[in-house]
Amino acid sequence: MGQKVLLTTKEVDIILHRLACQLIEKHLDFSDTVLIGIQPRGTYLANRLKNLLQKDYKLPEVTLGFLDITFFRDDFRRTDKPVEASPTTLDFVIDNKKVIFIDDVLYTGRSIRSALSAIQSFGRPSEIELLVLIDRRFSRHLPIQPDYRGRQVDALGGEKVKVNWKENDGQDSVYLINCNE
Repeated sequence: MGQKVLLTTKEVDIILHRLACQLIEKHLDFSDTVLIGIQPRGTYLANRLKNLLQKDYKLPEVTLGFLDITFFRDDFRRTDKPVEASPTTLDFVIDNKKVIFIDDVLYTGRSIRSALSAIQSFGRPSEIELLVLIDRRFSRHLPIQPDYRGRQVDALGGEKVKVNWKENDGQDSVYLINCNE
């Protein structure tokens, strides 16, 4: 399998700061806004953004939660191995809050559709936005687009986008992997 570097550690850092600034421009003090990382891979990005907003941009309080969408997916019964869910951690009220879903890669849109279904179990937000590090355009199955995107990638069907986070993979980087080679 051949792979190409899409983003280096430095480029990921620059994009994270840009995304944090865009969030501040739109939401200012975050008193009515909550960040929700979509399990499992959106949690790394969500944690990073919360830390940037609080430490680098001195926002006093940024509410962060994590949402598991496993049993809301339309394909969870289509596998032979047992499905393992990640924990959902939403220890706050989302009614009338602006919710920002955060995920690493937007591909077909099915994960976001599942997140929209799952969040209804916890209340009724006033607004929902989507932030992704990588937007794989040309591969959408559903009419879902991000409000905030780090980088747009034109990947073909036989290519996979792999996001590495230093917390899990040792370094921040994004690769385009050709699965046909």
